[in-house]
Amino acid sequence: MVAGMLLTILLQASLLAVSACSPGMLKVASGPFIMGSDAAERVAAYAASSAATRDARWFDAELPRQEVFLAEFCIDRLLVTQRDYARFVTASGHRFPGISEKDYQAQGFLVHDYREVRPYLWRDGRPPWGREDHPVVLVDFTDAEAYCRWRGPKLGLPTESQWEKAARGGAGRRFPWGGAWDATALNSAELGPGGTTAVTRHPAGASPYGMLDAVGNVFQWTSSSLADGRRVLKGCAWDDEQSLCRPAFRHARSAASRHILIGFRCVGPAAGGQKPG
Repeated sequence: MVAGMLLTILLQASLLAVSACSPGMLKVASGPFIMGSDAAERVAAYAASSAATRDARWFDAELPRQEVFLAEFCIDRLLVTQRDYARFVTASGHRFPGISEKDYQAQGFLVHDYREVRPYLWRDGRPPWGREDHPVVLVDFTDAEAYCRWRGPKLGLPTESQWEKAARGGAGRRFPWGGAWDATALNSAELGPGGTTAVTRHPAGASPYGMLDAVGNVFQWTSSSLADGRRVLKGCAWDDEQSLCRPAFRHARSAASRHILIGFRCVGPAAGGQKPG
């Protein structure tokens, strides 16, 4: 009987170890979830949009509402911060975030003038003062991937479906926190402040799994891509209106893009042994 109890305890401990996540990461359970949007959600989004967004037909590219099954995984609770990324740069010698005015102009999607980029540029190899706990920006897709691999060999960028499940839960919430818009739950254009904010500033905006800044603050790189090779971005940024700040919304940019509106978080298998962030 004692041997049987001991075996049970060992099996339970083994299961816990297998399904563990590294510190700072959340476990998203295996199972189906509702991904994408239906006509009703898109109609409501367009109704809440500016004329420019309606004219651009931003939401026509959203995936149709569907049930998708995913195995369990771990995902960062918080966006990777300037402070986090500085540890990576120091330890690895990887290039620090930034972009020249010439290269910025060459990207061709100049929603913001380069004058707005300057406050986010690193000085003497250090993050901008006062933004250490803000999401790191001006990193491209390969920079983000390199950071995740440095954190742990099994870590990487989330797929679009992994990101979306973590952001809206199994039932396919319209917003991470529920079905109704709440401008106080995120950093968007509606309440300002017109730039990035600390990644812990909006706990009321947590997703069903506890992920913060699922929408708002900055767009986030994923490992998924479109047919033309552009990488899928999820979430929305600090300068966006409410209609874009839904987990179903999808955007895309070249993997080489570096912008003050784009950051990232890491994902990994639900297993022990990953390097904490």
